[in-house]
This record gives sequence, C-alpha cells and structure tokens, in this order.
Amino acid sequence: MENMENIQVNAAAETPQYSSFRYAVGAVLAFFGFSSKTHRASKKRAKLVGDIFTYIVLIFGGFLMLYPFWWMIAASFGATASTVGMGAISGMTWWPSPAYPFEINGVREGLFYNYEILFTSGFSMGYASGFTYWRAVGNNLFYSIVPVVVGVITSAMAAFSFAKINWIGRNTVFLFLLAAIMIPGPSIMATQYAMYKSFGFTDNWAVMVVPGLFGSIMTAFFIRQFLFGLPTSIIEAAKIDGAGYGRIFVSFILPLAMPAIVAQGLLSFMGCWNNYMASYIFIQSNSEWINLPHAMWLMETNTNFDVNQGPILAAAVMCVLPVIILFAIFQRMIIGSLMLTGSKE
Repeated sequence: MENMENIQVNAAAETPQYSSFRYAVGAVLAFFGFSSKTHRASKKRAKLVGDIFTYIVLIFGGFLMLYPFWWMIAASFGATASTVGMGAISGMTWWPSPAYPFEINGVREGLFYNYEILFTSGFSMGYASGFTYWRAVGNNLFYSIVPVVVGVITSAMAAFSFAKINWIGRNTVFLFLLAAIMIPGPSIMATQYAMYKSFGFTDNWAVMVVPGLFGSIMTAFFIRQFLFGLPTSIIEAAKIDGAGYGRIFVSFILPLAMPAIVAQGLLSFMGCWNNYMASYIFIQSNSEWINLPHAMWLMETNTNFDVNQGPILAAAVMCVLPVIILFAIFQRMIIGSLMLTGSKE
C-alpha cells in the first residue's frame, strides 16, 4: 500500500500544474480541434472545424463573384427613382425597388420599364441616324460569328500543320509566332489604326471582321497541343489510301478535335462580343457600325441617361446574357465529349 501511495504522490508531483486560465484556453482550443499541452483534440473534430472554415471561405468567395451579377440584374428591374444618378450604385441592391405599371407624377414606371426604354429608344442618341439597340446587337453578332467561325477553322488548319505535318523550319516558325504573343495588343493599336486606315477598313465593318479571319496565335497553340494527343496512325493510313491533307483535315482532324475547337471558339466569341476597345479606336462614335459595348458607352455619355442608370444596367444584362447561354449549352460538350479514335498509340 505504501508503494502505491508513493507512486501516486510521485505521479502527482511530476504532472505539471497549469493555471485555471490556461486550462480553460486549452479546453476551448480542443473544442475547435486544436491540441494543446492541457488537452488533446479529436482528429475528427479538427477535420470538421477545418472543413467548416474552408466552406466559409468558399461561400464568401462565391458571394463576391456572384453578387455583382445579381446586383446588375436587380438594379436593371428597379424603378426610375432608384436608378437616378448614383442611386443604383450608392449601396448594395438585394431586390428590385417597387415599380408600378402605371404613371406616377407623370413618370411611367414598371418592372420592365428599363428594358422597354432600351429596346425602343435606348440607343436613339443622335450619334447615328436610325441606330437602335437591335442594330447594335446585329453588329455584335456579325463581328462575333463570322470572325470566330472562319478564324477558328484557320487556326485549326495552322495547328494541324504545326502538329502533324513535317516541314523544314516548322518549330522555328512556331516559336516566332509564339514570340508575338509577348507583345501587348494595345501597344500596337496605333500602328494597326494607320495600317487599317490605309486599307480603307476604318469606320466600317471590315475593321472588326477581316483581321479575325486569319485566326489567332493563341487559339492555334491550344489546338496544336490537343492534336499532339491524336494518333498519327490514322493520318498515315489515310495517306496510304490516297487522301490528301485537305481531306484528312476535314474528315479526321475536325471531328476528333471538335472539343478543343468548340472551347476555343467560345473563348474567341466572348472576346469578340466584348471587344469594346477595337470599336472605340477604329470606328467613329457617329458611325452605324459600332458594336454593342461601344453603344453602351455612348448611352452612358448621353445626357438623357446621366440621371437614370436603369436602361444602361438593362443593356449590360442583355450584353452578358448571350455569353452565359452559350456556355450553359456547350458546357457538357466541352467537358464530357470523348475523343473516338480507330487505334491507340
């Protein structure tokens, strides 16, 4: 008995004595999953706390990314009184302000009032005779579809040449083209303007369409990397059967590389659809060939809309909507498409 008592006394003497405050802090830390000298935390609780913290950060980041878009939509449906001057952007908007489908003090209101103004007279600014919102949308579609379709096919042809056709100086030429990517686009716009003006491209549709028909170096680079994964045996078998490079490209390369082509086409479409700088620099503001972002800027500078931001926010929503719809439609094709080949290398 005496030995047991001596062992207990020695163990108590060796156990460090902590203050009540330190013991309480250790208990709190252990509750949140952090081990200390006073308490040992559970690994499951530590993982749970870590997961909760991670989700809080992700939710907050998602809010920062999604709220501006929601604010734009909510403010676009707001009544005129809530979008006067800085009213639409003076604070956080969670829901459209009350709007009534009849006249109030001589001012017509309504939930879709801003969109009605946009579709009927929003771009009738006196800058271009008869210029409307629908003409701006038509210009944007023309500037986005034609250069993207032709330009992506041109880039795919170049990528096929750099990836699957052996010719002298192929890698040297490709490295030279990649070096051009290092040059910032805005730094050469002055010389581009002088060149396009000498060609007679400025102030009309040609300046927004013709340059894009020759493809993009970046698009060709990404498609080239995708084509490296395609088996060369298909091309060799087609050549044995007598097919030329044009037939091989149309019959084999295009179908197999369609996921990469569609993905790059969507990125190119988004760039062309939002290409405000090119329209602003190369096309005069009083021209009927300006694109939608350029027209939105003119709408902002118009004195009729300096006091009412509602139609401008409605135009912003309608400008973003087509891009979102396209990504929603082609998302499964880009991510889930399978590359079917006749053999495996």
